[in-house]
Amino acid sequence: MKENTIVSLADEKYFELLEELIDSIKSFPESKNIAICVLDAGLSKHQIDKIKNKVDEIKKAEWDIEVSSLKVKGKEWLKSQVSRAFLPKYFPNYKKYLWIDCDAWVSDWTSVELYFKACDKGKLGITQSIGPGYRVLSKVKWLFGKLAIIKSQNFKHAVSSKINMQKARKIAFAPHVNIGVFSLEKSSSVWNVWQNNLKETLKHGRIFGSEGLAINLSIYVDNVDTEFLPLGCNWIASNVLPKFDESNREFVEPYLPNNKIGIMHLAAGIWKEGKDMRLDKSVKIEIKSLNNNAISKSLRFEKVEKK
Repeated sequence: MKENTIVSLADEKYFELLEELIDSIKSFPESKNIAICVLDAGLSKHQIDKIKNKVDEIKKAEWDIEVSSLKVKGKEWLKSQVSRAFLPKYFPNYKKYLWIDCDAWVSDWTSVELYFKACDKGKLGITQSIGPGYRVLSKVKWLFGKLAIIKSQNFKHAVSSKINMQKARKIAFAPHVNIGVFSLEKSSSVWNVWQNNLKETLKHGRIFGSEGLAINLSIYVDNVDTEFLPLGCNWIASNVLPKFDESNREFVEPYLPNNKIGIMHLAAGIWKEGKDMRLDKSVKIEIKSLNNNAISKSLRFEKVEKK
């Protein structure tokens, strides 16, 4: 029995991305010791049949916290905003869980190892959305003089979710934590703290983003024990584009020492001429090579022969 697992979720629309995530994991020989589990939020029977022999378990995602049907409006994929906080319920036979959104893929196995190490002794392993090249960390709307309206992601969502103002202020300028990649042990107390915060954020707020707000509250208000990993462990390309090392055929961070990107995350999409790279693999954008040449590349996973 495999001790640890990588988990993701997808619906029919994002199935191709899920396949690429699975293929990226299995491209590393070390993956043979790690289970791959999938939460089904609207996959077709054909799609399930296509991946069932590549993964260890597939379970139907549920609404683990009751939400208004008016908020759901048939969007089953929104279960991802709830069910990831209940992974031990779905897949109880593992010691450690590494969640990776299906619009992300593994480029360097070191990041996988870091996440599993980070959650030792009940800690939360996660990455803050802050690093070299980030030019805007929190948005504000300046009125006049020194007066401004705070519009940071954490604060805006906390206010709309009717979270206690003292808590909302505490997370207003805290570095936002992206919940698209995280690790936790089965026995960690963080699950319970996160679930309780999620119940609060879902009462009045939008479903989308509720789990992220809940984990930010858990970290910055409840002070759960957290191991913050390097930005390359969850590289959100829409925030800062990577560079490409043509010699080694791999994506790297755009600033010295140009570390290899461990997990490439296409959160929020990479857009060109109204098309999202997540839904159209033909979409390519211009990025720089390590030699500072302009090249046209897709940021999605591609199978390559290892040198």
